[in-house]
Amino acid sequence: MSETLKVEKTSIEGPLLITPPTNFQDFRGSYVELYNEEIFKAAGIDVEFVQDDISTSSKHVLRGIHGDRNTWKLVSCLYGSFYLVVADCNEGSSQYHQWEAFTLSDTNRLQVLIPPGFGNGHLVLSDSAIFHYKQSTYYDRASQFTYAWNSPELNLWWPVKNPIVSQRDEGI
Repeated sequence: MSETLKVEKTSIEGPLLITPPTNFQDFRGSYVELYNEEIFKAAGIDVEFVQDDISTSSKHVLRGIHGDRNTWKLVSCLYGSFYLVVADCNEGSSQYHQWEAFTLSDTNRLQVLIPPGFGNGHLVLSDSAIFHYKQSTYYDRASQFTYAWNSPELNLWWPVKNPIVSQRDEGI
């Protein structure tokens, strides 16, 4: 058990890869502390979260790429595993449209902190998965931007060629 947060910079400036402060298993199962305001602030992450959301999906469902200009998101995988893509969608940024991918799962317990102006999408790798994120603003569909999952602007790599997507995520 640890009470310190492991925070790592990623290949694009802004998003952070986080190992939760407490994560252990024993004969009873496992215990994970996904968020502790004091510990996050001590690690330099001073974001006030106001809303938690969960989505459940089955294998090969792809959600995203979505984002907005105001919201921080702390993403975790509660069950299963998914491939998470984070892309810089800040026009004028020196890394505009650059992206990085992460595999989050209920075994590695990694989290990704996504800043405002970055889009994110995830593809479920396991039979099913539970995607959890904390938000620093209340959900506002009207303020969101969306890129198609196969947008030539982003040129993302996905582990499957024909994911299951909504009309919104197809770019229709």
